[in-house]
Amino acid sequence: MEPPDEFALSLRRIAIANAPEGIGESMFEETPSPELLETAGPGDTALEFRRTLGMFATGVTVITATVGEQIHGMTANAFMSVSLQPPLILISVDRRARLNALLREDVRFGVSVLEERQSALSDRFAGREGDGPEPTFELVHETPLVEGALAHLVARVVRSYWGGDHSLFLGRVEYVRYGEGTPLLFHGGRYQRVERDPQVFAAMPGELLQPILDSGAERSFAGGERIMRRGEASDSLLLIVEGSVLVERPGRSLTLGAGELIGEIEVLAPEGGRIADITAEGDVRCLEVTRDALLQFLEADPRAATALIGILASRFRETA
Repeated sequence: MEPPDEFALSLRRIAIANAPEGIGESMFEETPSPELLETAGPGDTALEFRRTLGMFATGVTVITATVGEQIHGMTANAFMSVSLQPPLILISVDRRARLNALLREDVRFGVSVLEERQSALSDRFAGREGDGPEPTFELVHETPLVEGALAHLVARVVRSYWGGDHSLFLGRVEYVRYGEGTPLLFHGGRYQRVERDPQVFAAMPGELLQPILDSGAERSFAGGERIMRRGEASDSLLLIVEGSVLVERPGRSLTLGAGELIGEIEVLAPEGGRIADITAEGDVRCLEVTRDALLQFLEADPRAATALIGILASRFRETA
């Protein structure tokens, strides 16, 4: 079997470096013969197992370590937290990988949690060459960390365990840092993104959106009044003119203010009902555009309909 792809870079950033002497050796015994694995489908059991594991959505990390003046790194989504006291994390590394022989007790390694715009860097660290940017690093505790990542950890290996064709490394964390942003996700064998609050009509050009809003009727709500209720019929969208509203979904809440649109996804698919509870925070004034008025406007102005289709297509392309 071919060894997994990795990335090695000179600390002097001269060129991608070859592995130092001894890389690729393992401290573990050879993998035992595979046991019988039952699958529901008729396909190859190893492939079915891999695809099944791929249904678990994860973040994407880059694991890094140094040997002399060389940075070695590889993309990995097999990363987990273990303990808060003491602070422990666990990573899983293919036994054929160069890092497998580098990571031994008392060796430091870095974990960089990638941000959603860093999929090209993920590909690069997985050995898939592309047109993405050259990786840059900063050294913390003599450990390289990928610049621009959403979060960073530096840990020191305290234990290693046999894990079949992988090795498990338990690390005690010595340094942590995180910033603002959205993580890159991996699911079903491809990258995914966290779905933000969807914007459709708000993304339309102003000259096409404004006539739609001009057709709306003004509505006022008192503080604490429910504007939209999750599950109810979604037959209109509203533009907040004054005040602010609290948007509550399962596991998430946020506040929207003047100039924001609410209900713009549901109005296009009314059979699903409202997807959030929305409550006025103090007095709120809105413009309400009914679904019937919206459809009539789109039918009368093909430019607006075309712009809407383009926005929906771009949203689909981003998730694909």
